[in-house]
Amino acid sequence: MIGVPPTKISARERILLTAHDLFYRDGIRGTGIDRIIADSKVTKATFYRHYPSKDTLIGAYLDYRHGRWMGAFQDALCRHGGGSGALVPALREWFDEPGFRGCAFVNAAGEMGTALPETRQWLKRHKAALRRLLESLFSADAERSSTVAIIALGIDGAIVRAAAGEPAPALETLSFLVARLDSSARPRG
Repeated sequence: MIGVPPTKISARERILLTAHDLFYRDGIRGTGIDRIIADSKVTKATFYRHYPSKDTLIGAYLDYRHGRWMGAFQDALCRHGGGSGALVPALREWFDEPGFRGCAFVNAAGEMGTALPETRQWLKRHKAALRRLLESLFSADAERSSTVAIIALGIDGAIVRAAAGEPAPALETLSFLVARLDSSARPRG
């Protein structure tokens, strides 16, 4: 909502956008409701009218994050020409963003664990949606499913390594992996 005056954003959306930024930057457990209320400039009553609990807000955050991230990733893939060759440049854009902190879904599931098991379901759904997107980037052949599973695992590893402060080697390794596995890039014999 860049460029939209705060008064034009509903209280519900202001709370969600504030929680999104704080949860991703500082962690879910590290962000209290009082901080979200103060930063979103709403009253406690307004907050609880829209989000009856922190768990409800966490679910809304993960839903919003999923849509936002998938949309941005698809846009980046298109900007880089689509296909498997666009994967590494698209991820590089994300890794280079100020405040990059890895996968919000892995972070949430790791933070919340059994305290909020729904975060694991969100993680599974997000990763399944990513695999479906990846399938569209690779040739439809007998090995596509295996190729996509390996590439998805490679992406997860690259995200973790980038979050640990090593984005260049992570992308280099992923680029090598994609080139080796992409059957559409292999010479046909």
